[in-house]
Parts: sequence; structure tokens; C-alpha cells
Amino acid sequence: NIKSGYLKDIEISLVVSSNKDAYALTRAEENGIPSKVLSVKDFGGRDKWDEAVLDAVQESGAELIVLAGYLSLLGTMVIHAYSNRIINIHPALIPAFCGEGMYGIKPHIAALARGAKVSGATVHFVNECYDEGPIILQKAVDVKWDDTPEVLQQRVMKECEQVILPKAIKLISEG
Repeated sequence: NIKSGYLKDIEISLVVSSNKDAYALTRAEENGIPSKVLSVKDFGGRDKWDEAVLDAVQESGAELIVLAGYLSLLGTMVIHAYSNRIINIHPALIPAFCGEGMYGIKPHIAALARGAKVSGATVHFVNECYDEGPIILQKAVDVKWDDTPEVLQQRVMKECEQVILPKAIKLISEG
């Protein structure tokens, strides 16, 4: 969306991952974007990890933190330092199928098990609790009778997540 010009005057200053094998790190390298791997288990506690994440983000000069596929709950230092400047994309229509442990394929499995007729994605501000910050945007898709969790996951990603996350970034960047 930056390359296409949809997101104007936007720069990705840093990619942070807790997983050294995350594809986001490969994409960052291919595009000349600095990256860091900061895993809780490497810091002897959440407070030291939180401080390392905060230091890395502040050093990068980032004005907005965008969580996409970031499976860790950010620490309070980061959340307070970037209050109302952290957004997350969640693969369900919050308040449904969200909260601790609801990531990846799990919200789609839960939606199908419940018999949901619609699913989708939500962009929301991040606070100290999983998926409880104020909602910015949501987009829905119909759940089809023959959907598998994997098929639904791909449709939600392409038709919802990849549409509303850049839109939210654009809206925030434009004030």
C-alpha cells in the first residue's frame, strides 16, 4: 500500500517479531526495512522484554505501532508510552471470537463451530487486555455452508484484513 501510493507519506521504520522465522522479517529484509527479533523468553521476564520493545520502537522513531500477526500481549510500558497510537488487526468481528488464545486459525474454527453466518476482521486500538481496545473499523464476509477454517481464514484475510488495516493506517495518518 505504500508502494502503490495508497498510503502517502508513510514509512515503516521497524519490524519487530517475537519469532525469528516470521515471514515478516523476510519481507522487511527484501524491502530494506530494519527488523529485530525480541522474544520474551530471551529477556528473563516480561518487564525487561517490555523495556526492550519500547527502546527499539522509540529508537526507530515510529509514531504508530501496527500489530499484524503479533501474538504477544504488549507490556504496559509500551502501551502507556504509545497510548492511542497502537492498533491491532484481529481476524473476527469483535466482540465475537476474541480474547486470549484467539489468534490464527482459532477464531475461524470457533465461528464455524458456533454456526456464525458472518465473520470478518476488526482493527482496534490496543490497551492492556486482549482485543478489548476501542474499535476503529470492521469488515464482514458471509460464512458459506461449505467453508473450512482454512478457506474462511483466507477469505477474511484477503477481503477484510488486507482492506481495513491499510484503511485504518490511512485514516490515522490523515488525522
